[in-house]
Amino acid sequence: MTRSMWSVVLCAVLAAPLLSAPVAAAAPAPGPGAVSHFGLARKDCLGTARNTTSKAWFTVAGGVLSDVYAPVIDNTNVESLQFAVTDGRSFTDLQARDMTYTVRTSAGGMACEVTSTPRSGKYRLVTEYLADPARTGLLIRTRLEPLRGSGDDLAVYVRYDASINGNGGGGPANGGGDTATVDAATSALVSADANTVSSAPARDYGTPLAAALRADRRFLATSSGFAGTAGDGLAQLDRDHRLTDTTPSAVDGNVVQTARLDLRPHRPAVLALGFGADARAAVATAGASLRTPFDQSLRQYAREWRDYDNGLIPVRGRDSDAYFQSVNVLKASEDKTFPGAVVASLGSPWGQAVSAGDAPGGKPVYFGSYREIFARDLYESFSGLLAAGDRETARASVRWLFTRQQQPDGRFPRNSMLNGKKAPDSGGDQLDESAYPILMALQAGLDRDRTLYTGHIRAAADFVVAHGPAFGSERWEEQGGYSPSTIAAEIAGLVAAGVIADHNGDPARANVYRATADHFQRSIKGWTVTSNGPYGGRYFLRLTKNGDPNSEWIYNLGNGSVDADQRAVVDAGFLELPRLGVLPANDPDVAASLAVVDRVIKRDTPAGPGWYRYGTSAAGSEDGYGDCYEPDPTNCGPTGAPWPSTNTGSGHLWPVLAGERG
Repeated sequence: MTRSMWSVVLCAVLAAPLLSAPVAAAAPAPGPGAVSHFGLARKDCLGTARNTTSKAWFTVAGGVLSDVYAPVIDNTNVESLQFAVTDGRSFTDLQARDMTYTVRTSAGGMACEVTSTPRSGKYRLVTEYLADPARTGLLIRTRLEPLRGSGDDLAVYVRYDASINGNGGGGPANGGGDTATVDAATSALVSADANTVSSAPARDYGTPLAAALRADRRFLATSSGFAGTAGDGLAQLDRDHRLTDTTPSAVDGNVVQTARLDLRPHRPAVLALGFGADARAAVATAGASLRTPFDQSLRQYAREWRDYDNGLIPVRGRDSDAYFQSVNVLKASEDKTFPGAVVASLGSPWGQAVSAGDAPGGKPVYFGSYREIFARDLYESFSGLLAAGDRETARASVRWLFTRQQQPDGRFPRNSMLNGKKAPDSGGDQLDESAYPILMALQAGLDRDRTLYTGHIRAAADFVVAHGPAFGSERWEEQGGYSPSTIAAEIAGLVAAGVIADHNGDPARANVYRATADHFQRSIKGWTVTSNGPYGGRYFLRLTKNGDPNSEWIYNLGNGSVDADQRAVVDAGFLELPRLGVLPANDPDVAASLAVVDRVIKRDTPAGPGWYRYGTSAAGSEDGYGDCYEPDPTNCGPTGAPWPSTNTGSGHLWPVLAGERG
């Protein structure tokens, strides 16, 4: 779903003027630095406080601090924050580059501890992360544990690569460049971006923002520079094993700040990353965080999540920790300024390959990615929250969909920002996204809310009736046609609409909704079950382009993939039919289709079975959405290339589909 491309890195230099007498060569002028990127989507852990006072979310990826979102969930402010350890003479170890790591969580999965060990095995660095429960900021506690020798010769530095306000600058466009300074009074590292305009004009909730990184003891040395230049603290540590350039500020670029911690073995240091509207406010936030003992903040943080979990439907046994952590991740995915706005994910696929320094249309890039609201994804989160007993958040998400995201004609867009306005990458229609909110309203117990019915639910149901069964694209957002998964959602949504219409004294519409649902239910097999496909017998197709599953219809699968006959393309989307009660679980065509799906797109792995999104053969995946794997029959290259660079690639096994198959 991400569409950005790598930017070319250019560094500007200032040429010396021509003089008649020999002069020393001019030093390169400071530039905006290498282009910045967004964070890794492969998150090791994430967390936020279980309250709305603290509007900060943290993530850890690759064993280091990655995206930190504040003051809203779609606004990332950190590309990476990590530690470097050096003996000052012979080596510098950087966490992401030179160390292996393990992770464990606590506080219901919302607090994270990372243990990093260098290849030399000389020491280990143990770091804890949590969001400050009392204010918008993050707390980090780290300690150095020598494994060989005393460790007194080791110095620990922190390298803070900011991307304040959702972009980071750098490169030829230098979109959204940040400014870095060192606060003289506290030695805090401060990065700021006062710009509130982006390539998403409808995102009207942006604010000027600054972030300050402070420690409980003054930093021993500090430096501000641009990433990838000689002023980058990492370049100095790699070359000289110490900071040699203590320049306090860097203006308008991909800034990076480095500081030496006053840290001795077995003596932890606490850092706070505080946010505010300007540098002064950010420094004050970080200072307030540090004045509260770390363990006290951790206890409050854990207590608030424990109180939330105590209000859920209890689960006991060996799976209870996974259950509570899963529900907590869903709850943590809700924004705190816009209640009910539960984003699809707190990661951005291939974020490390997407430039945060672009300036499309001359404005800094906005990259919401999965930190936006897709009604189909929200339905899945809603289902989990409702099943776990969090009816309050489930209801808030329904009201958010209808009062903020729904369009005037009743339909729902592909995706939107936190304020409900269409996101820049919101494409065509997907009817399941207009149907699921109706079902959600019934399941959440909002079926007798007459204002919600007359002002919103009725319009959504009318839109589905007028445009179903085949309109727009199906759940993989790549093809249009008669899709079993989409039509299942339409049927369930219209049945729910009939119940809600009856409860609100509208029997005429109730009859229309039920009659349409009945027609779709009677016709679904005629539209999507083939009896002359290449796998033998009867089975559901991924979709049909023309509503005739026995006809030859060749279409391109997209994403740089192959052409295929619709009768050969299968996925497990038909499982929505029994899940939503449209067909019984023992329906013979469902059972036969399971065998076909397992034969065509199932793969066995050391961790258990996995499934592709869709496919046509056992030779490989024709799905082109994923990192490139050249043996697959797609036109991507080279192997390992991220999908956003070319929008072509290779499909991979999706763990979520193992849950669907279950």
